[in-house]
Amino acid sequence: MNFFRGVMGGQAAGPQPSGAETIQKLCDRVASSTLLEDRRDAVRALKSLSKKYRMEVGTQAMEHLINILQTDRSDSEILGYALDTLYNLICNDEEEEQDESEDAVTPIPASGKHKNVSMPDEAMQKQSDDLGAQFTEQFIQDPEHITLILSLLEEFDFHVRWPGVKLLTALLKNQGVQVQGIILVSPMGVSRLMDLLADSREVIRNDGLLLLQQLTKSNAAIQKIVAFESAFERLLDIITEEGSSDGGIVVEDCLLLLLNLLKNNSSNQNFFKEGSYIQRMKPWFEVGDDNSGWSAQKVTNLHLMLQLVRVMVSPVNSPGASASCQKSMYQCGLLQQLCTILMATGVPADILTETINTVSEVIRGSQVNQDYFASVNAPSNPPRPAIVVLLMSMVNERQPFVLRCAVLYCFQCFLYKNQKGQGEIVATLLPSTIDANSISAGQLLCGGLFSADSLSNWCASVALAHALQDNLTQKEQLLRVQLATSLGKPPVSLLQQCTNILSQGSKVQTRVGLLMLLCTWINNCPIAVTHFLHNQENVPFLTAQISENLGEDERLVQGLCALLLGICIFYNDNSLENYTKDKLKQLIEKRIGKENFVEKLGFITKHELYSRAAQKPQPVFLSPEQMLFDHEFTKLVKELEGVITKAVHKSSEDEKKEEDVKKTLEQHDNIVMQYKDLIREQDAQIQELKEQVATMTSQSEQMQTTVTQQLSQIQQHKDQYNIIKLKLGKDSQSQANSQADSQVNGLQTEELSQLREDLEELRQQHTLLQTQLSDKDALINTLRSETAEGSAASDNTEMLKELDALRSQVHSQATEIDQMKTERQELLRKAEAVSSEAVSSSDGSLDAAKMAEVESRLAAQTSETERLKEESKSLSKSRVDLDQQLAAATSTAAILQTEKAQLQTEVQESKKEQDDLLMLLADQDQKIHSLKLKLKALGEPVDDEDDLDARDQTDDDEEDDDEDED
Repeated sequence: MNFFRGVMGGQAAGPQPSGAETIQKLCDRVASSTLLEDRRDAVRALKSLSKKYRMEVGTQAMEHLINILQTDRSDSEILGYALDTLYNLICNDEEEEQDESEDAVTPIPASGKHKNVSMPDEAMQKQSDDLGAQFTEQFIQDPEHITLILSLLEEFDFHVRWPGVKLLTALLKNQGVQVQGIILVSPMGVSRLMDLLADSREVIRNDGLLLLQQLTKSNAAIQKIVAFESAFERLLDIITEEGSSDGGIVVEDCLLLLLNLLKNNSSNQNFFKEGSYIQRMKPWFEVGDDNSGWSAQKVTNLHLMLQLVRVMVSPVNSPGASASCQKSMYQCGLLQQLCTILMATGVPADILTETINTVSEVIRGSQVNQDYFASVNAPSNPPRPAIVVLLMSMVNERQPFVLRCAVLYCFQCFLYKNQKGQGEIVATLLPSTIDANSISAGQLLCGGLFSADSLSNWCASVALAHALQDNLTQKEQLLRVQLATSLGKPPVSLLQQCTNILSQGSKVQTRVGLLMLLCTWINNCPIAVTHFLHNQENVPFLTAQISENLGEDERLVQGLCALLLGICIFYNDNSLENYTKDKLKQLIEKRIGKENFVEKLGFITKHELYSRAAQKPQPVFLSPEQMLFDHEFTKLVKELEGVITKAVHKSSEDEKKEEDVKKTLEQHDNIVMQYKDLIREQDAQIQELKEQVATMTSQSEQMQTTVTQQLSQIQQHKDQYNIIKLKLGKDSQSQANSQADSQVNGLQTEELSQLREDLEELRQQHTLLQTQLSDKDALINTLRSETAEGSAASDNTEMLKELDALRSQVHSQATEIDQMKTERQELLRKAEAVSSEAVSSSDGSLDAAKMAEVESRLAAQTSETERLKEESKSLSKSRVDLDQQLAAATSTAAILQTEKAQLQTEVQESKKEQDDLLMLLADQDQKIHSLKLKLKALGEPVDDEDDLDARDQTDDDEEDDDEDED
């Protein structure tokens, strides 16, 4: 043991061995000792030497230490020493090495732990990093070593799990990609690491957070696995337990891990949103009225929380995912909470700046969120819109530069794809809406546009350009804006004032901002182009700027002037004779040269700040001097550069040909659009028919379901009825008798009510039949009186007989109905008597004789009811017979009416024939009389009138006899 005392700091006799020799002997002892205690002491000694002799221990002892991890799994103490030694070899963080606690068994010099160690210089630090990377590469050459460490993490012993977590974290720091690949293919590798978050010991849990931070860096596959291992739920629970934004560094570690999981990972972002975790972020941003004295840790935590919100709605995400998250943030009240922080007092400047950036991205492109933001008012007297308050900060040169950039970004996001908001901003500039008693957004923008501060000029120009972005209506409305420059002078338009400032030769930043505003304004707006060209000084100024050979700083201004002039050519409607497309092209060719013009136009995209601004929408600049390009303007330049170059090089003939081709294409497009509209209509009709079919199908299924349910209910009622009948039969006799009486009485009452209804129906039918019979009688009497003179007397007599028979049947039925009424009254009286007896018998006990009498009465009533039913059936049958007979009588009456009509026709014809005969007889009498007169004149004897009359009478009698015989 003298050897170990020498290693551990004790005094030993003889010469002291060197460090390398000592390490070699310790390694031999680890490899050859059979006793666990000897190996443990040797490993502990290697641990104590691993910092001072890092190179020697790493090269000689690493294999032995790994072997200890594989063979001595039963002893947690030696495992802890071996893991600590490996960590000392691999870790490059000097502070961690000095802050880590030593085992209680290992003696530490009094001055060793608290000794002030000077920071190593760069060479020493580089050498240390190289050693850590070298040992890490040596350790991970065999992937089984990483698997071995993962298996050791399953040990619950603190002295094994904690060093294992630290060792794996150090390996990930040095060789992250390789170690991530090994853990990813290891079975249950990520799941074992996730179990660290559930450890009750805070030290292991906190170091587990650091381990997962290193594990999830830039590896989407591991990020997904960690997310689906309930990482979001566990991390949010830890943040809540630790006090949210008021928590310590553990909250910071959790937020950093959440950022790793969500940043640029659409799958995890969607999982986070679908899991309703956005709603759990709202309490983080609840701040009180007194916001003074924020700790540095709280500022850091809240800053990370705001970054986490921005990750979910970042412009680089897919539009659909961002829109869905924006909607959730508005619905859960997170946006409202952020606006509260925005308008609160005492908030630190960096938190306020980050809050403005967060609100900007939450409302960007979301109409609902933008409308809400427009309605937010600052807590001032009088209340002012939040947009106005923010613009006041933007145009105030005393505000911090980053804050002014954040306000500009917020204003841009508020107007992004928000034509309603653009109209509201432009309306504050129009003469009809200006309020002299209040400060509006338009007034602030104009004030910044013409301020002496070049940064305010640039910010106001870009903000106003965003109010016109892709909005032709507002571009035309802005042409109406008039500005009063000074007393006694007429007002000038805003467009003219911008060109006047350009010509005055102000700072480069101011001119760049105004040129971007003018290019955005007149782009795709021929009316604005005409207004710009109407000023005779504008085109000469632009050509002079482009044609001059200026310094490096002025090249960007020359390029923007070329872009502005090119827009005037491309969107020129040739309404001004002096500045048509052809004349402007000729002017460029003579004054500038086409090649020189295109070269100057290319200066814009070649500028180093152009590519930086084109990367993302947020304006991020290191200094105010670098604030030259706007993100949306870079997209405009990219769109226009090619078309302007072509437009400058084209001749008038080529343009005519292109116009003809465009017209032809437009015609074809119109035809295609017509067919498309027709197809859309047909598709809509088909879809509507499909919906109708689906609706009818669903209705049919519902009806079938309803029918099935009703059938089942009917069956249930039948079963219940049968069960009740069986139960009633099994009750005690007294209860059974009373219940039987009440039930029979109830049934008897139901049958009596049914009989009443049947009798009432029969009475109505009888009345109807009597009415019909009376009508038939009247008709028959009429026919009889009319046909008394004809030859159909015998047929009428038979019909009268049939009708008399029918009448007698009806009278008999009436008699039977009266009899049934009488029987019904008697039956009702009996039923009431029985029911009264049943009620009185419920108060006391019934004797057997009385029960027998009641049963006999009930039986009689039952038989009487059956008899009434039979009589009702017979009456129904007789009613059917009467209906048939009535129908036969109706048909007979119809036949008689037909015969009557025929007889009347014959009578009329016979009367006509008689009249004709009378006429003939009168003519004959006249002739006979004339002939008698002639005979008398000739002296011939003539018979007298009396003889003739007597003879005629005799003849008439004979004719009557003949007719009688006939």
